[in-house]
Amino acid sequence: MKKKLFIAITAMIFGGSCVMQAQNEEEIIVTDNDGKEEAIDVPEAMNFEVDSLLNLYYSKTYLQPDNDCNFRDENVTYPKEVYIERLGRLPNVMEMPYNDIVQKFIDRYTGRLRHSVSYMLGASNFYTPIFEEALESYGLPLELKYLPVIESALNPMATSHAGAAGLWQFMVATGKQYGLEINSLVDERRDPIKSSFAAAQYLRDLYKIFGDWNLVIAAYNCGPENINKAIHRAGGEADYWKIYPYLPRETRGYVPAFIAANYVMNYYCEHNICPMRTQLPAKTDTIVVNKDVHLKQIAEVCGIDIDELRTLNPQYRRDIVNGNNKPSVIRMPATATNTFIANEDSIYKYKTETLFTRRSLVEVDNSTSVSSTRKSQAKKKSSTRRKRRTRVKRVTIRQGDTLSEIAERNHTTVKKLRQLNGIKGNNIRAGKKIRVR
Repeated sequence: MKKKLFIAITAMIFGGSCVMQAQNEEEIIVTDNDGKEEAIDVPEAMNFEVDSLLNLYYSKTYLQPDNDCNFRDENVTYPKEVYIERLGRLPNVMEMPYNDIVQKFIDRYTGRLRHSVSYMLGASNFYTPIFEEALESYGLPLELKYLPVIESALNPMATSHAGAAGLWQFMVATGKQYGLEINSLVDERRDPIKSSFAAAQYLRDLYKIFGDWNLVIAAYNCGPENINKAIHRAGGEADYWKIYPYLPRETRGYVPAFIAANYVMNYYCEHNICPMRTQLPAKTDTIVVNKDVHLKQIAEVCGIDIDELRTLNPQYRRDIVNGNNKPSVIRMPATATNTFIANEDSIYKYKTETLFTRRSLVEVDNSTSVSSTRKSQAKKKSSTRRKRRTRVKRVTIRQGDTLSEIAERNHTTVKKLRQLNGIKGNNIRAGKKIRVR
C-alpha cells in the first residue's frame, strides 16, 4: 500500500494544542525483593487529562461515547496467572513478560486512566493504519504501534515538558536527523504520516545497535547513550530487566508501561472499558502551493472551518504556508479543492496586509533637523581635536639628559614620564626613545 492510499484515514481532525500537564500522581510505587519501596516515574502521557483529549477538535467532531455499551464502568481484577496467560497469547514478536511492575501499570490503565483508554481506542481507528504502514515498510514488529499510546496518548499536538512533540514525541535534534522539517513556520513532528515513518526508521536503527526490542524502546525513551551506560554499569548485561536499576527513573517504567499498553489495547473488554465510537472523517485531498499563503485566506475564501483546516495541517505552526521557500502541501476537504483552484488568485490577495505583516522592503528615514546635524558635526570636530591633543609623541634621550630636564623641555612631569614608559628610578640611556605624551 502506498502512502496515498490511506489519505481517507488520515483525514481526521488532527488539531488542538495540548501540553502534557502533571496530575497529582506522577509516580508508581513498587516493592523490591528486599521489601524496600521504590518510586518510578510514569511516562508523561499517562498524566494527560482526559478532558483535554476530549476537547480537541477532532475528538469533538469524530468521536463520541458509545451510549449502547452494556459494560459497567467498573474495573475487574484477576489473578496474576490470568494476566500472564493473556500476555502470552498476544500475537507478538516482542516479549511481553509479566511482573509486579507491569501489573502496576495495567492497574493504572484499567483504573484511573480507563476513560483515556476509551478515547485512545476510538482514536486508534484513525492512527493505527498509519502506524502499521510505517512499521511494515521497515519490517518492524507491528506491536510497536502502541508506542504512541505511552508517548503522546494519541494526541498529535502533544508537547512534553522537555520539548518533544507529536504522536511519537520527537525531540528537535532527532526529528531533524530523521528528515523532519522543523523551523519557525513548520514542525513536521506533528505530521502523523511523516513522523510515523521517521519513528519507524529510528526504531530500526536502534535495533541495529542493540538487537533487543526491550532495549530499543528503552533507548527510544532515554537515548542510546543512557542504555549503553546502564549496560556498562551492569557489567555488560544486555537485558532490560538486569540493567533496570541503572536506568533513569522514567525509563524504568517505560517498558512495563509499553507492555501494559499492549495488554489494555487488546483486553479492554475484560475490564469493562468501552471504546468511543468513531466516525470516519470526510475524504480529503491535497493541493501544492508555490506562494506564501495563510490558512485564514483559504478558510475564509473557500468557506472552510479554520479549525478544521488547521487540524488537517498540524505541521504549520503559525498558519503560514511558506510556498515561496519551496512547494508546500496543504490538505483540505476534497470538496474544497476545486473552490481553491477556481479562486487561487483571490486567495493570495485576500487580506494580505493584515495577515502578512513581515516587510520585505523598507526605506530608511534619514531626515534630520539642521540643528541636529550641526550638533553632530560639532561633536565630531570636538572628538577630532581631542584625538589630536592626545596624539602620541616620542623624543630621543640626549647624552647627559635627566628625567627632570626631559620633562621640563616637553611640558610634562617626571611622574608622567615614568608612567608612560614604565621607568623605575632615574636611570635612562642616551639614544633611546621615550614617550612624553
